[in-house]
Amino acid sequence: MAEKRSAFLLFLNTTPKETDGAYSLVGDGVTELTISYNPQTSTEQYIHQDTANTELTGYQPNAPVTSQVVKGDPAFEYINNMRQSLPIGSDAHTDIVMMDAFETAGSGKYPATRQPVSIQIDSYGGAASDPLSIGYTINWRGSGEKGSFDPDTKTFTAGTSAAMFEEEEA
Repeated sequence: MAEKRSAFLLFLNTTPKETDGAYSLVGDGVTELTISYNPQTSTEQYIHQDTANTELTGYQPNAPVTSQVVKGDPAFEYINNMRQSLPIGSDAHTDIVMMDAFETAGSGKYPATRQPVSIQIDSYGGAASDPLSIGYTINWRGSGEKGSFDPDTKTFTAGTSAAMFEEEEA
């Protein structure tokens, strides 16, 4: 049986300048969130070949998001503050935790990846008959860190998640 979309959750660090981040679920007001991996390739075709050679050289992931305005939602409030201040450089940096709720978990923890990101503000407003919305893009910054996440305490624990769960089950 296929898993529902709600089995993949994304949490945004809304206090990135503090030692312990405060992770808020990105969900209220968001009807679609898809990560685009944007593979980077290099293609070369020699004069004696009919078919080119394409090598995968990297990825440039991002996640465009359109959210309705949900006053009081911590994720919206953080993004809306960014819209008002338009930060650039390191002021636009935070991190996200991507959690697979469909995986077997131990002690209320789930396999997750913590990913450094930058947030760009893309749009604000919408059509007259639509809810007020804000568009933004989550851009990956380098590689993420695997581990586990407890959605109740909003705590990320670094480490190889598969090994962690095997130890907990033993």
